[in-house]
Amino acid sequence: MNTSNAQNAAVAPDAPPVPGPADALDPRAGDRLVAATVRRGGPWPAVLAVAAVAGAVCELVLPFAAGLTIDGFVTAAPGRLTWLGVCAALVTGVVVCEAAAVWARGATGAHASAWLRRTLVRSILGAGDAMRARFAEGDLVTRAGLNAEETGRAPESLVGALALAVPTVGGLVALTLIDPLLTIALVAGIALVLLVLRAFMRAGTAIAAGYQDAQGRIATALLDALSGVRTIAAAGTEQRETARVLAPLPALRACGMDLWRVTASAGAKAGVLVPVVEVAVLAAGGLRMAAGELTVGELYAAARYAVLGLALSTVLGYAGGLARARSAAGRVAGVLAVPPVRHGDRTLPPGPGTVEFHGVTAPGLDVGDLVIDGGSTTAVVGRSGAGKSLLAALAGRLTDPERGTVTLDGVPLADLSRAELRHAVGFAFARPVLVGGTVAEAIGLGAAESATRAAARAACADEFIRRLPQGYATPVTEAPLSGGERQRIGLARAFAQANRLLVLDDATSSLDTVTERRVSEALAGGTAARTRLIVAHRPGTAARADDVIWLEDGRVRARGTHRELWADPAYRAVFQRHSPPAETPRTAVPEAVT
Repeated sequence: MNTSNAQNAAVAPDAPPVPGPADALDPRAGDRLVAATVRRGGPWPAVLAVAAVAGAVCELVLPFAAGLTIDGFVTAAPGRLTWLGVCAALVTGVVVCEAAAVWARGATGAHASAWLRRTLVRSILGAGDAMRARFAEGDLVTRAGLNAEETGRAPESLVGALALAVPTVGGLVALTLIDPLLTIALVAGIALVLLVLRAFMRAGTAIAAGYQDAQGRIATALLDALSGVRTIAAAGTEQRETARVLAPLPALRACGMDLWRVTASAGAKAGVLVPVVEVAVLAAGGLRMAAGELTVGELYAAARYAVLGLALSTVLGYAGGLARARSAAGRVAGVLAVPPVRHGDRTLPPGPGTVEFHGVTAPGLDVGDLVIDGGSTTAVVGRSGAGKSLLAALAGRLTDPERGTVTLDGVPLADLSRAELRHAVGFAFARPVLVGGTVAEAIGLGAAESATRAAARAACADEFIRRLPQGYATPVTEAPLSGGERQRIGLARAFAQANRLLVLDDATSSLDTVTERRVSEALAGGTAARTRLIVAHRPGTAARADDVIWLEDGRVRARGTHRELWADPAYRAVFQRHSPPAETPRTAVPEAVT
């Protein structure tokens, strides 16, 4: 199967999948992905951790050094200047560590997000039809873009939050060493802060999940609208479509406001605790100093350690980022949980390309046992929704049947290796997506130049390709192509890749009659050694086929030559009633790599 030509060709449902706030997964899947993201952050999470911990240690030692410096100046001790120098060195250390942490945070997020996006793209392209059946395209874009980036920030939030344990524990220990009685106020403050953080994380994660879900629904609706922008303009439904795209906006705003309220509430509660605890420590310390139990420097150090001990109160920023990362990771994990298409390791024996369906059923299609002779041209006809594209997809394993087996020259398609299947089967579609840097790469996909040009000539594409600004070397993104020209390049790509089976799914719908006839002659000539399966909408295409499979309501109604079937008025009505598919992803079948 062509990697670039593979298409998710199952019958499209009446409406695309609608993303929901939950993916019916293990709720711990997001947390496991966060942990994996930290491990995949390269060396930068370790650099960030070292910088954060080193900075925290410097901040922890600084009050002790400052206290000794103050006492030294009060008592005119000879070592006061030395301790002043130590304070300056510690301040410098804090600044250097903070600068290193800023650099490491950016590198960690970029590295982790890149790994997530690579993993997501492989998963999306490798899952094929199952991915499209579960997630709408706009939702997938949001998960692979925004949600992957938010998940990639998890390492910096997690490391930053954990690093705050150093000043918290250190402040608690130091305050205990100065005077155990002063520790009581700090312990009470830490307990209250932990309760605030626990409530914030629980509420923040749930709200962030709703916010991200609304973002996904907006992206899905917008992608639908962009795909059908000409239809919308022609129908004059801009206002209605705008309202449809922005329908989730109130929910998005509500989630955003809820998140701000939760954050503000937690921040206010934590913010009140710090000065209250500091005042309590100063009051108790002042009484102890008046009793001669503490020096001025020790009182200053105690006040600073009380503040450091409540460093958890500043973790709200990290906690908010971690809450968003956890909810985003849950959405990303939902994509990664879709299993990829499994391939075997068998190769094809010599053969003519005979395709056999053995008891095959799929959603909306039941063809039972069916044989397509090797080297023949078989047309598949039927009204819209009859299952034509699904039958073509099953023949080349763009999708798997619910029951039954499809074989190519006696080998089940599921047993073939990915490379063998890719080289054996080629697809061409009504609206091909051209990949590769240049037109030549979009056709050949690594094939020899001679084979690429021969395929272009067979598809009647060579002439207009030569007229492009740089000929075959023209970048795909800069090639001014009409719909028919794009189809011919898609046909050339299929001709260049398929060795056994060539599947054309409405691949000539944009060609004029003369060009279509020339392509048909190429199919009968240069591709005669291959089996050709053509989803046909024109009677002329069916007439040139050796055999016609007539589908109706997902079943084979009749089979024979076009001439034989033409005697049936219902068969003739199939071509009279055919109309082009609408210009939206809900009825058109997009390409996907499997």
